[in-house]
Amino acid sequence: MDNATYIDGFLQEMAGVIDRLPRQDLSAAIDLLYGAWERGATVYIAGNGGSAATASHFACDLAKWTAVEGLRRFRALALTDNMPLYSALMNDEGPSSVYVDQLEPFIGAGDVLILISVHGGSGAGNAGPWSQNLVRALQLARDRGAQVLGLSGFDGGALKEMANVCVVVPANSTPQVESFHMALEHMICDCLRQRLEARAAQGGRSTWSSS
Repeated sequence: MDNATYIDGFLQEMAGVIDRLPRQDLSAAIDLLYGAWERGATVYIAGNGGSAATASHFACDLAKWTAVEGLRRFRALALTDNMPLYSALMNDEGPSSVYVDQLEPFIGAGDVLILISVHGGSGAGNAGPWSQNLVRALQLARDRGAQVLGLSGFDGGALKEMANVCVVVPANSTPQVESFHMALEHMICDCLRQRLEARAAQGGRSTWSSS
């Protein structure tokens, strides 16, 4: 296969995915995060592999791109970003602990956990079942009364079954799913920014107080 044939095929597949993206779930994801901002909740984000990079990027965009003068900012933290703690948990407690143990002292009712996974926590590889660290974090969030937003692909996996809202990219290709996850987090954050700008223009404030 030559480069041009591959490029055309990849882009045509992307166009087909765009047509099938679940608009209602995307709208629900935006509403879920807007509600978190309104009540001053903390948003925690995690993923593995390329999804870990997307998690860090998502936290950055929630914290910075959505910032609007006159309004309180999102409280957003990526559990992928503290590598000394991550590696200590990996070494001492095992890979399935790296997110749940970070969340345990902090996550509470009303907070939001965003989990990003190509397969949604289903399937297995050489090291055993995939993404059990995400599944354990999801269960803790549910037990504490937090809400869970999933970004997944393929058949949606455990995230589709267990999250409050799950946006499943309708593709069976890891490069396609990861590409769309990045694009969707940009879209979500930009929509949130526009909603907050409209809120500021109306003289609105978030409904929580630090006092």
